[in-house]
Amino acid sequence: MQKSNEISMAKLNHGLTLNQMQLLAFAIYSTQQNGSTEFHKVDFERKFGIEKYQTVHAKQDAQKVMSIMFSVEDLENNYFEYWNVFSSIKYKEGLFTFRWNEEFIPHILELKDKYITTDLTIASKFKSSFTWTLYDYIKGHYNFWYKNISKDGLLKLFGVENTKTYTENTAQFKRAVLDRAIKEINQYTELDVTYEVEKEGRSIVGFKLKWSNGTTFTSATKKQIKELKSMVDIVFDDMFEYMNLDTEIDRLHARDLILEIENMREFTNEPISITNEKANFLLQKAVLNFKKLNSLLQKNHKALSPGSVKKVEFYNWLEDRG
Repeated sequence: MQKSNEISMAKLNHGLTLNQMQLLAFAIYSTQQNGSTEFHKVDFERKFGIEKYQTVHAKQDAQKVMSIMFSVEDLENNYFEYWNVFSSIKYKEGLFTFRWNEEFIPHILELKDKYITTDLTIASKFKSSFTWTLYDYIKGHYNFWYKNISKDGLLKLFGVENTKTYTENTAQFKRAVLDRAIKEINQYTELDVTYEVEKEGRSIVGFKLKWSNGTTFTSATKKQIKELKSMVDIVFDDMFEYMNLDTEIDRLHARDLILEIENMREFTNEPISITNEKANFLLQKAVLNFKKLNSLLQKNHKALSPGSVKKVEFYNWLEDRG
């Protein structure tokens, strides 16, 4: 289950076996290639090196994949929507035929920037579903070179948060899940992945995942992070002024713009973990959203408080990019 504007394969794959992940990926791959909504079992087997994919396995996997859902939620305003990714999945005489939920089709096209179309040949070599999940997680964090993640967060990422062997024995979790995934990623992909454990006393409470693809990145500057944080704070402080618009459509538009900026807050934490390029992208996006918000105010014959105007003039994000 995932917000529709933040679809990621790692989230969609949550709780699936390796074959089920591959089935979902190949359906997406087929649609992205030529709009096809069917594929032959033999092509699926060939792509992933599966020797014999029996009908009974196809039935089990299709039932599980059919249950995948995505969502839009705004619990603060008592609003949520849920959709199944697929409307139907059929299998007859070696041919899979599937129908996407119309709401999901735009997100299939957005996923073209991920490894599904570009690195499926690489991912097909993975023998563990854990590798598939970690690889997508890292690829989804483009312009990062490390991420701090709690032990509980990592257990949830891999879908083993309810597996007693791993929750009670971190060493076993590392050997059977994390180390296995990293070994395959390092063996088959362009990435070189390592990690450091974070401890409280003698207990492991988190991990610092680090990766490189051989490219040297320039870290975002403290000034960039300060500017981004200032922009987020300004918009959040004035949220009610932006939301106090006359029409519902403008209020909803303002809400979406504000949420986009508020979601940037995670990139303002220390230590800095994003690149200079990523920081510039976020700043430009924040400025664009800010302009759109002010346009909505003008359209509704409203204006920001004098204090907000002064703050915006002081932080001139469009210039002085040093």
